[in-house]
Amino acid sequence: MTLSGPTLLDHILYPPQKKLHLSGIPGLQHLHHWISIPFCIMYLVTLAGNSTLLCVIKADPSLHLPMFLFLSMLAVIDLVMSTSITPKMLSIFWFRSTAISLDACLTQMYFVHAFSVMESGLLVAMAFDRYVAICNPLRYLSILTSPVVAAIGLATLLRAVVFMSPLTFQICRLPLCSPAVVDHSYCEHMAVLRLACGDATFSNTYSLSVSTYVGSFDSLLIALSYTLILRAVLSLSSPQARKKTFSTCGSHLCVMALFYIPGLLSMYMESYHQELPPHVQVLLANIYLLIPPAFNPLIYGIRTKQIRDGARRVISRRRPIAERVGPSPQGTGLGVKSIP
Repeated sequence: MTLSGPTLLDHILYPPQKKLHLSGIPGLQHLHHWISIPFCIMYLVTLAGNSTLLCVIKADPSLHLPMFLFLSMLAVIDLVMSTSITPKMLSIFWFRSTAISLDACLTQMYFVHAFSVMESGLLVAMAFDRYVAICNPLRYLSILTSPVVAAIGLATLLRAVVFMSPLTFQICRLPLCSPAVVDHSYCEHMAVLRLACGDATFSNTYSLSVSTYVGSFDSLLIALSYTLILRAVLSLSSPQARKKTFSTCGSHLCVMALFYIPGLLSMYMESYHQELPPHVQVLLANIYLLIPPAFNPLIYGIRTKQIRDGARRVISRRRPIAERVGPSPQGTGLGVKSIP
């Protein structure tokens, strides 16, 4: 199916010589309006869930612990990653605004892939946090001090910058062929690379190598952390505690699987399985960028008792004064710091 023509807004915003076009979901353009409904819902859930999580953690001093500091970082990453692609994607689906400037495309590509690497590193940090909290609870706060948490966050940022900067600089140097139509709903690296007229071997190999390294190495560390956690729980805890831990670890691992598996599958299919329907590759790439950010605040936030209790304390403190006339035993706003 041919790409819809550019709108008047596209001609005004983007000069022709530096303009690309995103096709949306290749082969499913006639379903764009329907596809936009779940995408829009997931984006709204992402905005509401992660913003609420950040507000609750900031407002309640009892949540200023390493676990929730990592969770705050994850919420910020999810907000940035989703916002970097979803508004433009919805404009394609709703208004057929397919044009995007080359600079904007490269910026979007950098943000998507850099923040994906950051999220992967942060998931490793959160798995390590759970390992220390469960297997060495007495030293939890002495091991994961505020400087250590800040250093881990900075390390995930620097790793993403170091890995993704060469990728973006390399593709900037490649001439792009016409027609400049990217068969994707956002500026995914491998899809943009198909437009290159020059030799893209280095960029292609580097991209696959970084994706494989990050996905495999980080997944291995996460699996190791949860294996040690399960071993400790099975040997020391009561049946009720074991059941609770299995439920928590299982939900965490499911969310992580939704992040790693579709992303890697999409990457490898873009490179080696061109005969598969293009919409399958694009939908997989969208799944790993849209579903985890929507599910993370639900899995890591609402299911966590400390978050629920913190939200109640914040709400009780913000009730109108008229509702609290006279003595009330509710919500002094004081929380007891405890190891999660």
